[in-house]
Amino acid sequence: MPWTDETEALPPRDTWTSLTRGFRGRCPHCGEGKLFRSFLKVADRCAVCGEDFSHQRADDFPAYIVILVVGHLVVPLALVVETEYSPPYALQLAVWLPLALVLSLALLQPVKGAIVALQWALRMHGFGTVADADALPGSDR
Repeated sequence: MPWTDETEALPPRDTWTSLTRGFRGRCPHCGEGKLFRSFLKVADRCAVCGEDFSHQRADDFPAYIVILVVGHLVVPLALVVETEYSPPYALQLAVWLPLALVLSLALLQPVKGAIVALQWALRMHGFGTVADADALPGSDR
């Protein structure tokens, strides 16, 4: 939805609360429903409040953020260990590769949830078409 006077008139949404909810994999609107239907597949709509997530566009941005974070954690650690202790390369591979893999997999879903929640909070990509999910037909809230 393009930015219009109508969009500007809508009440602001709490960005930090929605980011926290999204990071935990919860609906950014109500905080109760699940945001994901599988590991990285965003649910079409919240089962609790009915918020529509079908138009979210996280794309590759979560992966870029995870690469940035994991790289900034693992690379300095590897450099410090290499300069201070000089362990064998096989040991370094046995430590750093699994660490990078585990960190990447552990952060990917929470980061994607936070990105979708940020889009919701800022009314991006169709999240601003109605004032809130309360206004959706069939919503119990």
